[in-house]
Amino acid sequence: MATGTPRRPSAGLAFDHVETWVFDLDNTLYPAACDLFAAIDVRMTEFVAQELRVSRDAAFDLQKRYYAEYGTTLAGLMAVHGVAPEAFLDYVHEIDLAQLDHAPDLSLAIEALPGRKFVFTNGSRRHAERVTERLRLGHLFEDLFDIAAAGFAPKHQLASYERFVSRTKVDPRRSVMFEDLARNLAPAAALGFTTVLVRSTKDWSHEPATARPAGPGDEPDHVDHVTDDLQDFLGAVSAAKAGVGEAGDAS
Repeated sequence: MATGTPRRPSAGLAFDHVETWVFDLDNTLYPAACDLFAAIDVRMTEFVAQELRVSRDAAFDLQKRYYAEYGTTLAGLMAVHGVAPEAFLDYVHEIDLAQLDHAPDLSLAIEALPGRKFVFTNGSRRHAERVTERLRLGHLFEDLFDIAAAGFAPKHQLASYERFVSRTKVDPRRSVMFEDLARNLAPAAALGFTTVLVRSTKDWSHEPATARPAGPGDEPDHVDHVTDDLQDFLGAVSAAKAGVGEAGDAS
């Protein structure tokens, strides 16, 4: 599998089998470079320090260790310390969204996709509502499936996707998942989803490997497509689908 160059759909791969489009939220529907998640990260460290009565350095270390071991910091806090998930989610997502701008071209690209559309996030529903409304994308999605709806199972666990499929009644073989963390696409691929890894151009070397959004060269075998630009990729999908339709009309 080649590395370093985003793979885009061609006319021969027009996503014509797809009837459901599923998008991760953070660092996917908006670029990781805008650094919104850094504010959430700070809030998580603060919460851990306050909840467990430890220093900020110790809280940061625990936060990252739980993320690596459990898939989310919250899952580790729940499993090890019995932390109430609602308190954590309310605290860490209370952030300023001023750095998020309306994305009219992305909105048009998503709107042009035929079929059902969902957001599937490890965050809270309230956070997903705030972010999608700030981006002016909220009206495009049939539902926002959050970590509570997943039974607090993080997206690297098959159970999370199974609950998503059960609730939405989508057919994984006719669905595509867009996600910035490669390990979160493994269970999607196992169920039959087409998978698209949205890579970041931001330097994430300060983060533990498992906590980093995908970067250049990240193309594991369970990933079908890779892009550095979601808007561009969706435009290419629509163009490819239009090309197939025109070819069909001409025959």
